[in-house]
Amino acid sequence: MKETLLAIVQDIMSDMDTDEVNSIFDTVESEQIASIVKRCYFNLMSVRNWKHLSQLIQFSPITDHTRPTHLRMPDGVKELEFIKYDVRKGGETRRDYKTIEYLEPIAFLDKTNRRDSDNSDIILVNNGGGLELLIDKTTKPNYWTSFNEEDIVFDSYDETASTVMENSKIQAKAYMSPSWVMDDDHIPDMPIEAFGNLIEEAKSTAFLVLKQMNNAKAEANAQRQARWLSRKNWSAKGGIKFAKFGRRRGGNRDATFEQDRY
Repeated sequence: MKETLLAIVQDIMSDMDTDEVNSIFDTVESEQIASIVKRCYFNLMSVRNWKHLSQLIQFSPITDHTRPTHLRMPDGVKELEFIKYDVRKGGETRRDYKTIEYLEPIAFLDKTNRRDSDNSDIILVNNGGGLELLIDKTTKPNYWTSFNEEDIVFDSYDETASTVMENSKIQAKAYMSPSWVMDDDHIPDMPIEAFGNLIEEAKSTAFLVLKQMNNAKAEANAQRQARWLSRKNWSAKGGIKFAKFGRRRGGNRDATFEQDRY
């Protein structure tokens, strides 16, 4: 069953044979254990894309109308799964959602740079930092990319339908970063099957950090739970195709974005 942060801390403190507490803030040790649980939770969440963190998202329009194909991602996006856009033409009423293909920035530039900048259908858009984009204003978008991991950029838009890309015409899904509240009643946001692994990992870490001793049983339980989770078939499995896009730093891909499909 799912447990509150206080219940997890009390469980660990009981195994450590320490004083009972009624709140995670009662003692220095209970606060330390709560912090250990938090660290173990984020470590566990970072090793794969968890299904429960996948949700539909909305983008925000860029107020700079000189960049009509730019939209801003919401905070907390770890990885975009897909973007669909309603490409119906001006005057049409029937929705027509098409998947927009992701391109790496260099591939996006290679494709758009082939356009004729002297053509009146092509507009020059300043992406910032001196980067100029050749955007087609007469056709539906086919590709998207991101140059700063905050804004997404489409390669074109149909000005007969709208003068900018409209958030209301987008369907998008993404893995979001988990949240944490340091509170007695906080229940870690994770599948019920993963609670055993979290508790045993936190217990093993607490024994090592606070008592400078190993807890062989907790370590063995944690390893067994981790192996079981790695084989667990979650509901609604399969079918999702991932865009090769993540929030990178320094050129290294964060382990958070491993596409383990759990």
